[in-house]
Amino acid sequence: MTEAHHPIHLAARLTGLSTHVIRIWEQRYRAVDPTRTPANHRLYSDGDIERLSLLRDATRAGHNISQVARLSNDKLRALAANTVGLRIEAPGSSAATPAPEAPLDECLTSVHSLDARALDDTLRRAATALGVQGVLHRLVAPLVQTLGDLWRDGKITAAHEHFATGHIRSFLAGLGKPFGGNEGAPSMVVATPSGQLHEMGALLVGATAANLGWQVTNLGASLPALEIAGAARQKKARVVALSLVYPEDDANLPSELTLLRESLPAQTALLVGGRAMPAYSNVLRQLGAILAEDLAQLGQALDHLRRPSEMAKR
Repeated sequence: MTEAHHPIHLAARLTGLSTHVIRIWEQRYRAVDPTRTPANHRLYSDGDIERLSLLRDATRAGHNISQVARLSNDKLRALAANTVGLRIEAPGSSAATPAPEAPLDECLTSVHSLDARALDDTLRRAATALGVQGVLHRLVAPLVQTLGDLWRDGKITAAHEHFATGHIRSFLAGLGKPFGGNEGAPSMVVATPSGQLHEMGALLVGATAANLGWQVTNLGASLPALEIAGAARQKKARVVALSLVYPEDDANLPSELTLLRESLPAQTALLVGGRAMPAYSNVLRQLGAILAEDLAQLGQALDHLRRPSEMAKR
């Protein structure tokens, strides 16, 4: 075993990751297991540095950290050999000059420094380089999840989280404008139910659906079941999509979800995703809800629900 002697700031410099990302990967996904000094400071070995670098390459190629964090180094190398990494060049920059940080790291740095211009610029460059679906899957979704982790773990303040939410909301609204769906497009209502205070997941769902041609009405965060159902009936929504992010132990949420399902027309599908969704999976399955673990499953579900034959079965 190689000796662990790299503090986290040096590990960040050697891997090109931010210290915040390294901590999240360690704490949430057990990507590495650094040793600790008597003062409880992290120390990373050369092996840890290599593994973090391999994981960096995999995530920059578009793979979700939750899917690759437990892979062996050999499998990560094989993965890297068959994928192309994500690099976003600034306008006028040389393609031979690598960007100093990945877009996710750039966004996190901007949020920590409350640098609105830098955050907006990184999001715009990513959208240009990756396209709408690409930037949603490969940057915005990981960014939203990481920001939620950082807020929950006390690594950023509510002010930082609100700052990021405001800018990402504006960015997603701009993405959705050209893809609002025509008059004959199916209608979707997106919300977070009462007690679910984080709306970023709902905004991401709305932008994805709009890009896929749905007419989306976003109702915002923490809305009572009857209000959601009333809006869905008014819009003749084919789907009500809910984002469940935090908390994961709300004793009142199962009854709210049940009331919502009972208040919706039978032909209106209930589509649910978000980090907290697994905690309520039992009641959701009993209600016949469609569960989407990520944006890929969301897209598949929306394609499925657009088929008239499928809606006739409901």
